Amino acid sequence: MPKRTKKQSKAARWSEFQAACCKFSKCLFVEVDNVTSKQISVMRKQLRALNAVMICGKNTHLKAALADLMAEPDQKLHEDYEERKANWIARPQLSIIREQLRGNTGLIFTNGDLASIKTILDSQVRGAPAKVGSLAPKDVIVPAGPTGMDPKQTGFFQALNIQTKIVKAQIEIINPVTVIILGDKVTPSQTALLDKLKIMPFEYKMNIRSFMEGGKLVDAMVLSITNDDVLATFGANASMLTQLSLGSGYVIASATPHMLINAFKNLAGAAIAADYDFPQLAALKNAAASAPAAGGAAAAGASAAVVEAAPEPEEDVDMGDLFGGGDDDY
Repeated sequence: MPKRTKKQSKAARWSEFQAACCKFSKCLFVEVDNVTSKQISVMRKQLRALNAVMICGKNTHLKAALADLMAEPDQKLHEDYEERKANWIARPQLSIIREQLRGNTGLIFTNGDLASIKTILDSQVRGAPAKVGSLAPKDVIVPAGPTGMDPKQTGFFQALNIQTKIVKAQIEIINPVTVIILGDKVTPSQTALLDKLKIMPFEYKMNIRSFMEGGKLVDAMVLSITNDDVLATFGANASMLTQLSLGSGYVIASATPHMLINAFKNLAGAAIAADYDFPQLAALKNAAASAPAAGGAAAAGASAAVVEAAPEPEEDVDMGDLFGGGDDDY
């Protein structure tokens, strides 16, 4: 198959981009800095299996394609006015795509699960050396220990104020040292030292900056939230609400079982102190009595603790209506 000309490639990308904007409802905006063509080729193949499309191109070209797609049909401007009028619909979400086209940005269109696409992008990672003038994506720490370099090369370490010593005719770093700090520009001395130590400190892959779903722009951090994270957060908040309910006395569903248990404990303590019996308390006493010796001793100790904790009544109390027989309706 003959290779396409530059003009043909631009026209094909124009059509492919407009078709993707009309077909798909979700779009991921990814950073493609320092990503190799081989990585992109592998990811394109894996994305096609998920019915997703990756499009990379010049921002000005893609913005022009968006402007053409968003423009209302005009009989004076468009020769294919009738066709445009028949197919044109308003797509306000395309303005979000236009605003995100800045820098080296790639677009991944899909109607499927975004987490699956993120898994593919995270799987394509490559190690990379430090390049002079580039911004460091993370801190680079050189560990302590032998370097395998001869004493004649101590100048590299002196230029970076790294303490060294000579051990068995080779340079050894005394303490771990941070050679490059996140966000700093890499200097020639740093690059030379890391090359000598055969350290490839950086990793490059496609990082998701944000994504569009439901006509809204969403931060990429949302894709890192798992079901376990949701359950853990829900559990912690539900526990906090239950505690607030118990402390304030305002009854909610999650606090009701705790309130009933606490009420029964108070009732049992009052009944034991007053030498009063009722079926539920009798069942509790029987279970404690039939338990093993150690368990019985523990139950007896617990019963004694309840008796000690229960306040002694200051006057005789008529408890005949405590368990029914009264006229109050609760």
